[in-house]
Amino acid sequence: KDTFYADEENPVELKVIDYIPAGDSRRIEIKDKECVGIATGAPLPKGANAVVMVEFTEKKGRKIKIYKPVAPGENVMATGSDIMRGEIVLRKGTFLSPRETALLAALGITKVKVYRKPKVAIISTGNEIVSPGEKLTFGKIYDVNARALIDAVKENGGEAEHLGIIKDNPEELYNMLKKALNYDIILTSGGTSAGVGDLSYKVIDELGKPGVIVHGIAIKPGKPAVIGVVNNKPIFGLPGYPISCMIIFNVFVAPLLRKLSGLPEAKRKRLKARAATRLYSARGRREYMLVNLVESYDKSYSAYPILTGSGAITTLAYADGYIEIPENVEYIDADEEVEVKLLSDSIRLAELTIIGSHCIGIDILLSLMQPIQAKIMNVGSSGGLAAAKRGECDIAGTHLLDKSGEYNLPFIKRLKLEEKVYLIRGYEREQGLVIAKGNPKGIKGIEDLLRQDVSFINRNPGSGTRVLLDIELGKLAKKQGESFQELVKRINGYEIEAKTHSAVACAVAYGRADVGLAIRTVAGQYDLDFIPLKSEKYDFVVPKEKISKPSVEKFLNLLKSNDFKKKLENTVGLKVTEETGKIIHSP
Repeated sequence: KDTFYADEENPVELKVIDYIPAGDSRRIEIKDKECVGIATGAPLPKGANAVVMVEFTEKKGRKIKIYKPVAPGENVMATGSDIMRGEIVLRKGTFLSPRETALLAALGITKVKVYRKPKVAIISTGNEIVSPGEKLTFGKIYDVNARALIDAVKENGGEAEHLGIIKDNPEELYNMLKKALNYDIILTSGGTSAGVGDLSYKVIDELGKPGVIVHGIAIKPGKPAVIGVVNNKPIFGLPGYPISCMIIFNVFVAPLLRKLSGLPEAKRKRLKARAATRLYSARGRREYMLVNLVESYDKSYSAYPILTGSGAITTLAYADGYIEIPENVEYIDADEEVEVKLLSDSIRLAELTIIGSHCIGIDILLSLMQPIQAKIMNVGSSGGLAAAKRGECDIAGTHLLDKSGEYNLPFIKRLKLEEKVYLIRGYEREQGLVIAKGNPKGIKGIEDLLRQDVSFINRNPGSGTRVLLDIELGKLAKKQGESFQELVKRINGYEIEAKTHSAVACAVAYGRADVGLAIRTVAGQYDLDFIPLKSEKYDFVVPKEKISKPSVEKFLNLLKSNDFKKKLENTVGLKVTEETGKIIHSP
């Protein structure tokens, strides 16, 4: 109250009787017209009820002039105003971040009881497994499960240690599992099926009682999983296929880890979507089907199944979420509503969604658009047109050849899309047969696919490459006086399908097939020989509602640009034409 009438013209003068530094425990008392100097954090003396900032004062000897008034309690933190005795400050199950540990320190608490992180042993098994970074020889694959499991254990509150890769040797696996019993939980990867080289379940049974308690679960993927207990330590035999491995981990191991580590149950965000196609499920097994989500015209979502199999780690990397299909459901119809559990808390919707035929030219265009969040789904030209019809893509890549010899436009008319989409001329690609360097089998043309000593790798139905192949085979069948069905039965590998040109070239390069149909570009990338078959038009279909979207406009402008032209000039098998970027059809 001694400062109430102070201002710059009429300062109040008080007597300074002492100075109190931080941590001073003396009992000091001040009276009217008296004050003390005080450090931040020091206890307020008896008789004082406010603090004036030093910059509003002028000290002369034992006197000080105050130029600004302060109210009672100003610049003072009262004892107990932060935390009062008897108040609950942290509850059981609270995660201790730096904020919480600072709070404990403020209370003088140096130790609290916490949940111990479960220690998890991870063992990889299989003669074919090698560590990432080592040279990958024929018949070997990298150990992807160990890395995925280490990170998954950490994410769910545990501490993981990879004990190494064990070959398919029962004695070595037994010794390693025995060592792993010092951990809280044991995870093995691979060797869970009933094959000759699958040892996990046998060795777990030999390790101790009760041993294996579950072998085989009504789930897809992940059916051959093993669960055992030895010396009160749970042992999970996870399948070797990456997707199967991670599904079993998420369904069975993650909840246990979170319980032991004191973490709450993981609750994944869910949203409603509609099935983009009919989804078939395994009868009698609960299926976890990974999907991509695409936003439609009406802002609803469509769920596209990712059908790469449980052995493809890219399935998990590219998926937005999964659909859980009960055991008694055999299929979900197209357009039927489904619930998608997201793999992350939010969907990162792509700025540009391209669905349709695979082409390296798209990769070149996207590289010129960087940075951009793009989603590409290689479902074939027909699948791309279907997605454009439903408004589920921004752009569809297509190279469908009609029997009339015209590309793409006849199919737009056939699907009654004339009033719904634009057709933009793309570029030309050279399709042909890719064969091993030097052509060891002496392959000269399509007729050689009928030879018994030649193995072939096909493309997926609905792809423009498959359409081209079947047209050429139809001509050959007519020439030879037999039906198309009879002719393709004579092709060794006609039923073996790849989803991309690169996959075809890779199969030939590694000797898995003698010949395949693909574009010249991938033949050059894999150092293969090439027999030209046809120059085709690879075009782009854009739904009319998406034509003004900024990312689509940028894509189409780059298609006509000199930068793209120069890039294609350096790419074997692709070339722009005078029509590149031209609107061939508009609604």
